[in-house]
Amino acid sequence: MTVNISGGSLAIVSVPIGNLGDISVRAKETLATADLIACEDTRVTGKLLDKLNIKKRGTFISYREENEKILSEQLVSEIQSGKIIALVSDAGTPAISDPGFRLISACRKANVQIDALPGACAIINALALSGLPTDSFLYQGFLPPKTSARQKFFKNNSEAPYTIIIYESCHRIEKCISDIVCTLGSDRVISVCREMTKLHETVFTGTAEFVLEQLSKTSKKGEFVVLIAKRKFTL
Repeated sequence: MTVNISGGSLAIVSVPIGNLGDISVRAKETLATADLIACEDTRVTGKLLDKLNIKKRGTFISYREENEKILSEQLVSEIQSGKIIALVSDAGTPAISDPGFRLISACRKANVQIDALPGACAIINALALSGLPTDSFLYQGFLPPKTSARQKFFKNNSEAPYTIIIYESCHRIEKCISDIVCTLGSDRVISVCREMTKLHETVFTGTAEFVLEQLSKTSKKGEFVVLIAKRKFTL
């Protein structure tokens, strides 16, 4: 095993999912001092730095799913040359349903230093808010957009002995909950969280039938986190 003596490193920086006050002091300092910031959308990250009063220009690189594999090698070389690179997503923790794991894996293979700066993560925030069991859980990310594929997933995991966590878009959230009602039953306990840490944060926890009814009356703005309790759990 070789030892990294370049002085360069990769910093995995968690950023707020809504409330700017959730940025850590360490994250702010890292974003201010990094030689390069690899981000999903330079405009989104640029606005974040403006709000944090961090004056950095010309030090961004757009690191997305489409170019992740190619850029990983380039960024590892930058780190090996002595640069400190901050990896951020548009919101939350990089590599959690966002680009990042390929770069992190490449850094591991190259034996360069990696620092993870903990912070906001939507799935953990939703799990804490939901009131559903937290002793064990399965995070599945976004399910396929087709109804048949979603229903197949729910059926295959109907007897899972843990809480299931998925992401869903505003365009499919009601269809997703309808699929839960159809496959798991109207009395299955679930929780749906949206706009977490923001002014209009909403959390609905109850039977799938109850949550679906509440969703029909509320805004569909933003992305949703859906949590499904194990079959015998009751409130």
